[in-house]
Amino acid sequence: MTLPAAAWRERVEFERRLVHMGGALYPVPHLLGWLSWGETTGVLLAGVAVVGLLELLRLSGNAGPLSPLYTALVREYEADGVAGYALYQVSMAGVALAATTSLATPTLAVPAMWMLAIGDPVSGALGDNGPTEPKRPAVWVAMWLVCVALAAPFTLPAFGTTVGIAVAAAGAACAAVADGLPPVMRGVAVDDNLTIPPAALVGMVAVVTLVG
Repeated sequence: MTLPAAAWRERVEFERRLVHMGGALYPVPHLLGWLSWGETTGVLLAGVAVVGLLELLRLSGNAGPLSPLYTALVREYEADGVAGYALYQVSMAGVALAATTSLATPTLAVPAMWMLAIGDPVSGALGDNGPTEPKRPAVWVAMWLVCVALAAPFTLPAFGTTVGIAVAAAGAACAAVADGLPPVMRGVAVDDNLTIPPAALVGMVAVVTLVG
């Protein structure tokens, strides 16, 4: 039985959000003590190589049997450029790599990654804006609250209550801005899959540097 177009799009969007949230699993082996942060970063960098190959095949028109995968991962407006799932992998790996420095530790990198993996799908489910349109204020607030909740369990034990809340709030605010107000370059919105984790990480590192 063929689904009506609207129902099919809704199902595909739900599947995309499930895949999106699956990225929350990336740091879990490290949190469980199974992998070092360096090994976690290596896995993520390997993922960048994989999605780079997938995008090369897609953009060159050689998708072949991978076409159903692209149907699930790529939106129509991404057809002629690098798709959001690839930018997602790049930003996750970039934040993980940054966390090998003295300031941007895994304590800050993990919530920054989860703000994309978990916060962004929640925001997307609440908003109905186009790719170049800002989201409604209520969505910004919801995104901020979700991101604070994701960061606080890491920042409060690491920095204490007052500083920990400030760090979580700053990272969440930066993530909410990256999610709710996409920058537009030459008429094309920069995908928030690329901007949310680094924006959140920068916000948290800035507060730690100033008051930590």
